[in-house]
Amino acid sequence: MKKYTIAVAGIGYVGLSNSILLSQNHKVFALDVMKERVDMINNRISPIKDAEIEEFLATKDLNLTATLDGETAYKKADFIVVSTPTNYDSEKNYFDTSSVEKVIELAESINPEATIIIKSTIPVGYTETIRKKYGAKNILFSPEFLREGKALYDNLYPSRILVGRPQDDEIAKEKARIFAQLLAEGAIKQDIPILFTSLTEAEAVKLFANTYLALRVSFFNELDTYAELKGLNTKQIIDGICLDPRIGNHYNNPSFGYGGYCLPKDTKQLKANFNNVPNNIISAIVDANRTRKDFIAGRIIDKNPETVGIYRLTMKTGSDNFRQSSIQGVMKRLKKQDINIIIYEPTLKESTFYDCVVENNLEKFKAISDVILVNRYNDEISDVLDKIYTRDLFFRD
Repeated sequence: MKKYTIAVAGIGYVGLSNSILLSQNHKVFALDVMKERVDMINNRISPIKDAEIEEFLATKDLNLTATLDGETAYKKADFIVVSTPTNYDSEKNYFDTSSVEKVIELAESINPEATIIIKSTIPVGYTETIRKKYGAKNILFSPEFLREGKALYDNLYPSRILVGRPQDDEIAKEKARIFAQLLAEGAIKQDIPILFTSLTEAEAVKLFANTYLALRVSFFNELDTYAELKGLNTKQIIDGICLDPRIGNHYNNPSFGYGGYCLPKDTKQLKANFNNVPNNIISAIVDANRTRKDFIAGRIIDKNPETVGIYRLTMKTGSDNFRQSSIQGVMKRLKKQDINIIIYEPTLKESTFYDCVVENNLEKFKAISDVILVNRYNDEISDVLDKIYTRDLFFRD
């Protein structure tokens, strides 16, 4: 296959995993605004916790250069991949896409011949709008379907590759085909399903897929709420339900609610996209997650603890991300009730978080806490089972 030069803007989970995947066979410039992250990658150290990323950076011969210089990254690029963060703005009911547009504006000014691939999560209809805004025919959309802590693995063994492009533009169709091949070329999995859709359908796939996952999380959490209040064995019920092959024994472990990088913001964005469109389920998914955190907080309040320990803010085992983690939602509800909260989170360097004391001496943390909230169990707290409140029944994410 022809060798291409690729620039990747934003080196979080999506950007870094794609940079590594593509740099196995092509020249990749990974662009970021943080010098510390750039330096770490150039020294082949991962700035995020992901076993495959760490291994590939340390052991593979990658044609990868991280840089702070957009002009260097974009000048000779054939493809420019946009993977900057798009947080949800609750006041505007819309993703904050300003970082995506900054990349597009700079890329168009430096190298208008490059094909721009948006991989950041965006609202349905955004790519068509942005193409018209900039008068650009070179902007495509290719969603990611990655798990935190498993980002590179999910690129190496993808469930599918999807690229959205205009239906009536033969040049764009060819660029989409080439980019899909670049992703498939770097993967280990063979015979990957490759789908080409229009731009807007590709955006819809991303938001509906994540909202379905949130629905599944919410369903089993609501089942668990029912079982706990009725004195039933949640695990036995879930085991019986999930033996049905149409349901399957996966993504069914109760938690304090869905959280992380994608599900909270994607469900809210899809709900906003449903404005003036009849719906019940989409709105209910967002509401159900709020209700679940209310329920968990209420169970802790009923115990009348003096001090509640929060064991880990992270969403998943093996992850260092705790953005929008469900346990934070529970914590904030408890704090409104003037309950003293102490946090054990070894990835935190600060001594306080959300005006709560961070105690990273685990033994001291366990001794001080009357009740310990645990979203995902770890054997290092097995000696204080009498203090633990968790809904982790299967000891997996």
